[in-house]
Amino acid sequence: MVDVPDGWRAVRIADLADVFDGPHATPKSADDGPYFLGISSLTDGRLDLSRSGRLSDEDFVKWTRRVTPRAGDVVFSYETRLGEAALIPAGLQCCLGRRLALMRPDPQAVDSRFLLYAYLGPAFQETLRAHTVPGSTVDRLLLRDFPSFPIQVPPLAEQRAIAEVLGALDDKVESNRRRAGCAEEFLDVLASTLSSLGTMEIGRLSVVDRFSVDPSSSPILDHYSLPAFDASRLPERVEGASIRSSKLAVQGPSVLVSRLNPGTNRTWYAVPDPAVPAVASTEWLVLRPVEGLSLGGLWLAVRDGRFRGELARRATGTSGSHQRVRPADALSIEVPDPRGGDTAVVEEADAFLDLIHHARVESETLAALRDALLPELLSGRLRVPEAEELVADAV
Repeated sequence: MVDVPDGWRAVRIADLADVFDGPHATPKSADDGPYFLGISSLTDGRLDLSRSGRLSDEDFVKWTRRVTPRAGDVVFSYETRLGEAALIPAGLQCCLGRRLALMRPDPQAVDSRFLLYAYLGPAFQETLRAHTVPGSTVDRLLLRDFPSFPIQVPPLAEQRAIAEVLGALDDKVESNRRRAGCAEEFLDVLASTLSSLGTMEIGRLSVVDRFSVDPSSSPILDHYSLPAFDASRLPERVEGASIRSSKLAVQGPSVLVSRLNPGTNRTWYAVPDPAVPAVASTEWLVLRPVEGLSLGGLWLAVRDGRFRGELARRATGTSGSHQRVRPADALSIEVPDPRGGDTAVVEEADAFLDLIHHARVESETLAALRDALLPELLSGRLRVPEAEELVADAV
């Protein structure tokens, strides 16, 4: 049992919030409309809308008969990915999916953001583990019992102070995410301006790194994998011995283009840490620009719409989830040659790629700081003024 910090008290979830279940079904997917939140929408205490579906306005009415999520609600999973939760932001029109429920905080009893952090904290995570019901396929919580679960809270003023400190880090992470997303969208606009230029095979605009390495020869390395791209657009730092097959060396700043399932657009600006060996899955093409072309120019070339379309058309494989493009087929695709266009466009692309990379690296650092401060603040081992100094220095 985790000790209750001085001045805090253990109360029931029901003393702080109402609990609502979502529908036990999945609506028809739509290209646009309100968001349909699923278990994959919850990642490390944050809401990831890029992993969320959409549904029609008509279905939205049906899927919100039990409850319509609103700003300040804390949504959580009660099956499979237990312990995950996120806060519903202002202005988001969404509904709950299967295996999701939400807490609607009483503002006189609890700060909504603090409730999220308390949920993610070690004491309540231990409570969740103690109440987990193992299943043959998935583990779950009994939602009827959830309101009786104990949770630790300080006075409301201290709740707000803790939430403000941790929230400053989350706000900066979210700001960086939006900046990086907007920059990538603008880069695609820049790429579209090259459509009138002469073309050349992408293999003649790039140096293809094919050097194969045995990861187990390095104690620690950065792994540019497809799951890491999908999760954060940053490599995963792992023990070399944990990787069982040969990989491609990433020997410097590069543009990675996924050969697997090219209908899903995966293009990665990779800037390896010079202090740590870096490798990439063999599902990537590891490209560096030829002399006279910058990484920004190479990025614009492989983001050209014609390249993306042709890459998908050249994929082989009978399974829709495991189609690949052979390296030779990908490298023979004609793309606009950025060297024949306005140099200012390429320089702008270089600047935006640097912005994206630094925003993501900073977010990773800030997220790690939040994850380190959260248990310390919720245990009483660290006081708010001390945490405020650390956050001020970081932000």
